[in-house]
Amino acid sequence: MVRHAKPVDHQEQTLARYVTKVAADEANIAVVLVGSLAHGTERPDSDVDVYLVVTDEAFARAQQREQLSYVDTEVATYEGGYVDIKVATHGYLRGAALEGDDPVRASFLDARVAWSRDPQVADLVAAIPVLPDDAWEDRAASFIAQMRLYGGYFLKQGDQLGDEYLLRWAAIHALSSAGRALLARGHVLFRGNKYLTGLLAGLPDLPEGYLALADQLLREPTAEGGAALLALVENHHDWPITRAQTLSRFVRENELSWLTRVPPPEFR
Repeated sequence: MVRHAKPVDHQEQTLARYVTKVAADEANIAVVLVGSLAHGTERPDSDVDVYLVVTDEAFARAQQREQLSYVDTEVATYEGGYVDIKVATHGYLRGAALEGDDPVRASFLDARVAWSRDPQVADLVAAIPVLPDDAWEDRAASFIAQMRLYGGYFLKQGDQLGDEYLLRWAAIHALSSAGRALLARGHVLFRGNKYLTGLLAGLPDLPEGYLALADQLLREPTAEGGAALLALVENHHDWPITRAQTLSRFVRENELSWLTRVPPPEFR
């Protein structure tokens, strides 16, 4: 990605105006800059993305008002600009570091504390996008199990039954889980479905021909196409779950999620 030598001035000015505005309220604890401005990949018309860290009481009030995410256009110093705000608390930051899903963890990559009353906030923020090696291996196992069932069983069922919905549903889920298994193998956080293709394209060890096979499976979902994609991914790495363990893992993480209170892998 191309990085600017320094941030675009009007966005930093907008951020400064926003900080001045919220710092006047004792219920506000910190402003954490995220998004393109934090990454250094902003365009002149990009918005300013922040987390506003507040007290528990202020969070409860925001939740009651359905204002946990909103925009502020009044502080913008450029046409069409705005601050995109997500409300958080100390507990939110700690929870995100312990059990946050990939998109929330990824949203804190390159984050910078723009203002804070509490010096602990910087350490809490820094811990969120960090995962130990064993967590990545466990994710890889989960998504390979998902890929095997969606691509090797449900896709085949859709083909045999001539069920167009089942075919396309299984193909999408097979591709999603295969892609996320490859991201886990590369220790890359999943930012969301609209970023998946770009993240995979940026992997240094993406299996040769993967994107072409994925595109073909999207266009023409068939058991044959699914088998080709699965074989490519299976042969790419010695995955940390055997085929004999696959069904049990899939059932536990999908059909028994109501019992374990752990969301299925695609929602983590």
